[in-house]
Amino acid sequence: MVATEADASADPLASSRLSRVLVTVTRVGLALLWTQGAGWKTPPRFEALHKWTSYAVSRPVLEPWAWFVDNFVLPNFIFFGWTTLLVEASLGAFLLVGLATRLWALVGIGHTLVITLSTLYAPHEWVWSYLLMLMLHIVVFATAAGRFGGVDGLLRPRWQHATGRLARLLVRAS
Repeated sequence: MVATEADASADPLASSRLSRVLVTVTRVGLALLWTQGAGWKTPPRFEALHKWTSYAVSRPVLEPWAWFVDNFVLPNFIFFGWTTLLVEASLGAFLLVGLATRLWALVGIGHTLVITLSTLYAPHEWVWSYLLMLMLHIVVFATAAGRFGGVDGLLRPRWQHATGRLARLLVRAS
């Protein structure tokens, strides 16, 4: 797909191959971060995840969050363990292929905030790791990173010309 001069002025990334490559590398790197993170959430008991989630209570960042984790998450931990595994695996998969990338960047922002509220004060944690994760998701959202080297870039023109609800939703999510 060749960008016209009007397209390039509306989208500075379209005029720079290097920018598109760097945005793609950032998106893929973030996808690999989530994929690797999902790898240690091991069912059926999710012991390591339980340990890290427990820090929300033993070393609280925000008291209302600690209360929620203590009263809802930990007593129903297997459900939350599976939910966490599915969210992180989905983040990795969808960001890797660049499908509905803006939607998944928002999911990543939300999940990063949940992780931050649970583990920020855990032993040996580095505050900037969470801020960097948050900023990477903001970059992926702001640049619509799936439009470069991703499925969003291939299918978005079709979605824009389609009339169905799903197509309109996918245009917004891309």
